[in-house]
Amino acid sequence: MLSSSNSRLSSTTASLVAVSSFLLGSAVSYILSTRNNFSSNKKKNGSDEMTNNNSTSSITLPTEIRAEQLSRNELFFGKEGMENIQNASILVVGLGGVGSHTAHMLARAGVGYLKLVDFDQVTLSSLNRHACATLSDVGLPKVTVLKRFLEKICPDRSFLEIDDVVQMYTGDPEKDGSAMDCPPHRPNGYDIIIDAIDDVPTKAKLLAYAVKNNVRVVSCMGAGGKSDMTRLHISDLRTATRDPLATKLRQVLRKMIKDDPVLAAADSGNSCVETADKIAVVYSSEKPVVKLAEMTLEQREEGINNFGAMDNMRVRVMPVLGTMPAIMGQSLAAFALCELAGKPFSPLSGERVGRSVRQRMFQHLRNREIKIRKDIESQSIEENTEQKSNKVDDADDDGNIIFINGINHWVGPLQIDTDDVEYVYSEVWRHRCCITGKTLGTPLELCRWNPQLPSNCSNIVLFGARAMREYDEEAKKTGDGRNSISPELREKIEARLTTARIDSRA
Repeated sequence: MLSSSNSRLSSTTASLVAVSSFLLGSAVSYILSTRNNFSSNKKKNGSDEMTNNNSTSSITLPTEIRAEQLSRNELFFGKEGMENIQNASILVVGLGGVGSHTAHMLARAGVGYLKLVDFDQVTLSSLNRHACATLSDVGLPKVTVLKRFLEKICPDRSFLEIDDVVQMYTGDPEKDGSAMDCPPHRPNGYDIIIDAIDDVPTKAKLLAYAVKNNVRVVSCMGAGGKSDMTRLHISDLRTATRDPLATKLRQVLRKMIKDDPVLAAADSGNSCVETADKIAVVYSSEKPVVKLAEMTLEQREEGINNFGAMDNMRVRVMPVLGTMPAIMGQSLAAFALCELAGKPFSPLSGERVGRSVRQRMFQHLRNREIKIRKDIESQSIEENTEQKSNKVDDADDDGNIIFINGINHWVGPLQIDTDDVEYVYSEVWRHRCCITGKTLGTPLELCRWNPQLPSNCSNIVLFGARAMREYDEEAKKTGDGRNSISPELREKIEARLTTARIDSRA
């Protein structure tokens, strides 16, 4: 009988949900159809809203409809995280294959203000990768097309405000004018800048602009000529490998930092290239599988510089598989949204660690731990001999902890396996020495951080050869190698360790 009642109750609940969804859908359809009829009448009267980038037309969207639109995002980010996204202001520069997909998902996710900047128009060849352009949009500005599409998703400006700027960003304040400015009613400025430019000099200027203005920037490296989405990574600019655009961009940025005192002061030691705290990049470690398209005989005869869309921009065409810029654009959006909502993830910054490397690092750490135990046991016996005692100072019941002069030392078996090695190496420390931040030019080894705690994932660091040597020398002197590290850096390392899971499979 109870089962029958529950069944009827479930049926009634399902019916109510279906009716509610139908009513909400009907309301949305009515609102949008009313707006479309209004737009059609305007066009019949000779007023084409597509030519007016600063159109103020807007409709009021019921709060419950907007809440339902964003309900799945709120379930993921939580109420506070969703509010952060809705209050966010984001600048997207470059609305091609990458940028259009990024802006598209930012708008769908509920970002409150978007400024879209791009000078280019939709072409026939754009249609293999642009997020929303159709054949009828060819010849129209990309930002105009994108704004029109996004307003179909959320036409209420009180929820989604879009400023579309049909203009090329140059990095020259006089030429750019107010193109980069955040509006006065957004007094806190931009929360994030999305860089989807494919021209190296202009890209470098945008990144420099973000660093000077202390704005978080997420930048996309080369999407052309690649196809393997399993080789995508998010990291700092220095780590980006096998990417010609990233290589050139590093060189240009370092020169700009050297030549510009204002940028050098804002950058504080070239850190924008070295760490992801200021500039995070999405890149593919796949080696390009195709080359730039060759110039035709006619183009060579007339001069290749006559065929560029703009002066000083790339002339030769990069073959592009449309899926790659779409995936990279979506990755930019995902990273930005998670940071805004206070739910950041720790991306893998490079290639997976090979089995032989994992095994080698595991064996070295295990041998190190065995030696540490022998040394501590030997020291304990010596001290107790000097005290004329045959008893070890003290030890726990399992023999995993030995107390010497009131300080406990963990000497138990290694608490990780080879899978944990990859987790610690790649996800926790991102292939970098925790002291110097270096990835190349030095062998990296795992080391237990706090000698008083077990050797699990949340107590293992990655050292370069020099850092390991200094740590060990200090450990011999004071019993704790951490004393060789400055308090500021030590605090950062320990903060990072708190993010690590004790067991990588947990």
